[in-house]
Amino acid sequence: MAEEIINVPQEEEEIQDVNSLRQIRVEKLEALQAEGRDPFVITSADQSIHTDEIVARFEELENTDVCICGRMMSRRDMGKANFIDVRDRNGRIQCYVRIDDVGEDVFADFKKWDIGDIIEVKGFVFRTRRGEISVHAKGIRLLAKSLLPLPEKFHGLTDVDTRYRRRYLDLIMNPEVKETFYKRSAIIKEIRNYLDAQGFIEVETPMLVPNAGGAAARPFETHFNALNEDVKLRISLELYLKRLIVGGMEKVYEIGRVFRNEGVDTRHNPEFTLMELYQAYTDYHGMMDLTENLYRHLAEKVVGSTRISYNGTEMDLGKPFERMTMIDAVKKYSGVDWNEVADVEQARKLADEHHIEYEKRHGKGDILNLFFETYVEEHLIQPTFIMDHPIEISPLTKKKPGNPDYVERFEFFMNGWEMANAYSELNDPIDQRERFKAQEAALAQGDEEANTTDEDFLMALEYGMPPTGGIGYGIDRMVMLLTDSQAIRDVLLFPTMKSLD
Repeated sequence: MAEEIINVPQEEEEIQDVNSLRQIRVEKLEALQAEGRDPFVITSADQSIHTDEIVARFEELENTDVCICGRMMSRRDMGKANFIDVRDRNGRIQCYVRIDDVGEDVFADFKKWDIGDIIEVKGFVFRTRRGEISVHAKGIRLLAKSLLPLPEKFHGLTDVDTRYRRRYLDLIMNPEVKETFYKRSAIIKEIRNYLDAQGFIEVETPMLVPNAGGAAARPFETHFNALNEDVKLRISLELYLKRLIVGGMEKVYEIGRVFRNEGVDTRHNPEFTLMELYQAYTDYHGMMDLTENLYRHLAEKVVGSTRISYNGTEMDLGKPFERMTMIDAVKKYSGVDWNEVADVEQARKLADEHHIEYEKRHGKGDILNLFFETYVEEHLIQPTFIMDHPIEISPLTKKKPGNPDYVERFEFFMNGWEMANAYSELNDPIDQRERFKAQEAALAQGDEEANTTDEDFLMALEYGMPPTGGIGYGIDRMVMLLTDSQAIRDVLLFPTMKSLD
């Protein structure tokens, strides 16, 4: 018999233990319900303060009555008196629960409660003989029963997959995780504060669209039953926001989810938060100035310094951001001067010599971009604007005057990552139609990320769009950098995960 127990896999033993402990807790709940004391019928509590405020205001609150609510995380049983730890949104505090203060019946019930139960403690603030700020309970109440045991306290919840799948458990066991998401909220709040102060208007545009344009990405597709039409989830915010510029709104922005049918890695999730903004009567230089000022503002307000550190690497947002053309950057890091590349045949020859793979459909500009990705990106640690991209990879951007093979576009880099993408927006409807045709041709040649023609957007442009600067920011990467988080899943409360089924 002993041999059979030894041979049970550890995972099965753990499942059996959890099931057994759950059953015990269910029986405790059923006993309470049979006595007419079901905690789940309670609809509210008298929470008057959070634990961190008690600690911060101890001198003022000593011997004052308070009511705290939270999860019981530990217990030290000394017979007729117990010390417990209660954790709420902002922290934890010790509570002293004694039979003489709460009464025999309440204390007897309290002794049956389990770690993880949600409770209310009413009492006065004091400091123990050991100097720990605590709450001396005069009353205590069970608000919700925890049926599943929390992970064992000494090992905690460390399995990364479980932490992402069960974020609620991660937040319980690893309270420092909450700080990342509180900071994420602060970042988005400060973005809004900054843009609102600049006269921008926040708007909302459709997520379900007939034509998912504005970026190079594969969309998710679905069917709208009521209209019997196929629709797509948006991959960008661009084309609808530009319609609003046509309508005369002049300064607009949106912070919202977009969806791209692509892989998952440390910096990509198929649904993510994008912010795009558009401003009439400016260009991509105006967007550079706005970006530099915005990032500096966020660092000062959220991090408390214009010097930020990511994974041990310091980046200085206080200095002027470097500005470099893509051609100059490729020349600096690869030694190849694209100004001397005459045509696509020469570009392909250079790619072959440098072992850069390309596709038959790729033009000279596409291959320049491949050189940039291969040789340059990893070096762009400090804040850097890479400007003047080839037209082949920029279908919605104004051409550079006097140099029609290139466009007025920049990408903003930090830590070797692309953090933002901006244009002097193309507002010529005839040119835009030709660009859409080129995208349709690329789609026919196998480029699944190419745009398709958006006739309604072209009609909007024909009514006239003023000269406009526009930019898109990946909010999740921004949060990763400003919170020193190592993966995009660390800044998404519920990242996309493969089903366990």
